[in-house]
Amino acid sequence: MEYLKFTLLFIFFHTLSYTLAGALALRISGDIYRDRSRLCTFLRDMNDPEESAHVQKYFFLAQIPRALLMALVLLPLLEAIRSMSFGSRFFFFSGLMFVYTHLAAASPFPDNIEGQVYFRPEYLKRSSFLRFQLEMLIYCALFGGMIGMAL
Repeated sequence: MEYLKFTLLFIFFHTLSYTLAGALALRISGDIYRDRSRLCTFLRDMNDPEESAHVQKYFFLAQIPRALLMALVLLPLLEAIRSMSFGSRFFFFSGLMFVYTHLAAASPFPDNIEGQVYFRPEYLKRSSFLRFQLEMLIYCALFGGMIGMAL
């Protein structure tokens, strides 16, 4: 039962913090995701009603399997995680999500290590790099705090 509770909490807190961070980032960094002049032209344009509708339709659905897979991998460590202090859990989960799902991710993106290797220079802009980092730091701090308190 504790594995199920952890998994459900993980899914809920991941989806909530990912949504909040994404909504804030869209307000702050809309030029990355909107219009023809956006940096990430390979992503759907949030100003295009059809493309935005697609994202809205699948956004939450995509977070469930993502979070489920991440939670399942951590189940063998659950006892050790629960024995940590809140501060340790916060830094563990925040750091884990920032490093593994973002900065050191194997899929290249303009703001991770692989992206710095594989992306063409026109996609690698310092201002965008920093704004992407802000979005991920917000997500990781929210997620780390929520799951850290819940355990």
